[in-house]
Amino acid sequence: MKKVFIDGSAGTTGLRINERFEGRDDIEVLHIDEEKRKDPSEIRRMINESDITFLCLPDDAAMEAVSYVENDTTVILDTSTAHRTEPGWAYGFPELSDEHRQAIINGKRIAVPGCYASGFIALAYPLIKEGVMPPDYPISVFAASGYSGGGKKLIAAYEEEGREKKFDSARMYAWGQQHKHLKEMKAVCGLSKEPLFLPFTTNYYSGMTVQMPLYASMLNKNLTVRELRDLFAEYYEGKKFMKVMPFGADVEEGGVLFSDACSGWDGMEIFVTGNDERIVIASRFDNLGKGASGAAVQCMNLILGCDEAKGLNL
Repeated sequence: MKKVFIDGSAGTTGLRINERFEGRDDIEVLHIDEEKRKDPSEIRRMINESDITFLCLPDDAAMEAVSYVENDTTVILDTSTAHRTEPGWAYGFPELSDEHRQAIINGKRIAVPGCYASGFIALAYPLIKEGVMPPDYPISVFAASGYSGGGKKLIAAYEEEGREKKFDSARMYAWGQQHKHLKEMKAVCGLSKEPLFLPFTTNYYSGMTVQMPLYASMLNKNLTVRELRDLFAEYYEGKKFMKVMPFGADVEEGGVLFSDACSGWDGMEIFVTGNDERIVIASRFDNLGKGASGAAVQCMNLILGCDEAKGLNL
């Protein structure tokens, strides 16, 4: 039985990881005393006693926690932004390639992707790797998320009794193009510049959709919209967390996609729609599932050598 510690277990991601451990008999969760939750010496002890530690912390705290490791056996799964582009850290998206999967299985330091970044990279990485989209393509990304993606403060603002009326509408942000996920979006996909990224949250708890429009004439390969859909289906074939939807699935849903439809589910859907001149590809998933805690538990399962979907909802 492996010992697992969650540093930051009271936060949104930490709580959801804990929920996914219910009923498991292959791990022992180490619990820190509430009064010592922020005691560096106690945190250090718990990390070094564990086989696997999840870091569900702000970036600075995550970097400090990594410095507490005093052995060569404890595996760190960091859900913060701190290490996603750092050398020596595996990027926790095993479906991207066999190399990504093996780096997670064999690694001691795994950076769990960000939610928006996961949705974008699932779309852009195969296009770059297969030579379909040039690395200097002028990418625009539009994304909608449930308010849980903003953490405790934003959740409290949306759920406060008698909340401000402005929270009834879409909350559009990151206007300065400095969103914290942009760095990994560029680096992991091998882009020559960061995408133009326009996210917003709105009045539902969890679930998100990430959209990337493309001009077919600007791609390296002359593919129809159906051929592009088939490329994604072949790329993610056999990946149980990835579901490439049939062409026309959006029409079957009435010509619309609801961004909260995957709330509570730990996989990711891929849509390819539009026409042969102007194509839209999109990912839909739970920002707290494949976009956060679900992805973290999937990585842990790979490290443990068990079914990667164990304890998850597929």
